[in-house]
Formats: sequence, C-alpha cells, structure tokens
Amino acid sequence: MANTFTQIHLQFVFAVKYRNGLIHPSFKKELYQYITGIIHHNNHKLLAINGMPDHIHLFIGMRPSQSISELLQDIKGNSSKWINEKRFLKVKFEWQEGYGAFSYSKSHVTKVIQYIQNQEEHHKKESFKEEYLKFLKAFEIEFDEQYIFKDPI
Repeated sequence: MANTFTQIHLQFVFAVKYRNGLIHPSFKKELYQYITGIIHHNNHKLLAINGMPDHIHLFIGMRPSQSISELLQDIKGNSSKWINEKRFLKVKFEWQEGYGAFSYSKSHVTKVIQYIQNQEEHHKKESFKEEYLKFLKAFEIEFDEQYIFKDPI
C-alpha cells in the first residue's frame, strides 16, 4: 500500500487447550521456528517469541494488510496441524479458543521483548492464569472470568 505508514506493536498470548503442558522442550524450538515462518510469510516482523509448556507469547510488528483474527487463525490452525502431522505427541494437540492481543507504543518494545524472553523465570512466581488476568486488568479489558479459560467437561 503506497503512502501507508504504520507502527503497530502487538503482543499475542494464547494457551494450549485446557492449559495442558504439551509444548515439550524436544520440539519447542522447531515450533517457534515454524510460527516465525508463518508470521514472516504474512509480511509481519517477529520481535519475540517464547512461552511455557501450556502457553505462548508472540510480539510482532504488524502490517495493516491483515486482520488480527486472520493472522491468529493462520498461526494457531497451521501450527496445531503441523504438531499433529509431525507426531510429536501421543495425543491430539489443540490450542484453546481465543487469544489475548495487547498493543504497545515504541517506547515499550524493549521491555516487552525482555518480558517474553524471561518467561521461564517469570513463571517460577506466577501461573499462566494469574499472568493472563493481570494483562486483562492492566489493559482495562472487560471480561467475565468464567469464560476466559475453557476446562474439560
């Protein structure tokens, strides 16, 4: 798009279905590379990627040529299909429905990258659920806690 200038920094957070810890160290790096490829294929810039066995954080410079929901559908759909085709797990892998999307100004980029890179340290003190609820509250997003995390029936 000629003469279109943007600076959009977004952090995405999403969980493994039922928050099961299925992202194993044995394929974590390969999964992150696969997701990085999806982001680049869609002409966005990956700034940071990391997570824990039960969830993932992505921080990107996003182009306005694609909607957030289209990008996340592409990332989640293709990465879960890829994990299942590679047979990394004995169970079917699925991401939980939904995601968090949080926007940041240029002045916050370095801090957000550091936060994502330090997920392992951060989660020694705080669960994913506690972290996610903090994000929602900090960004003043209205929510009903009973609908945030889908649990097995």
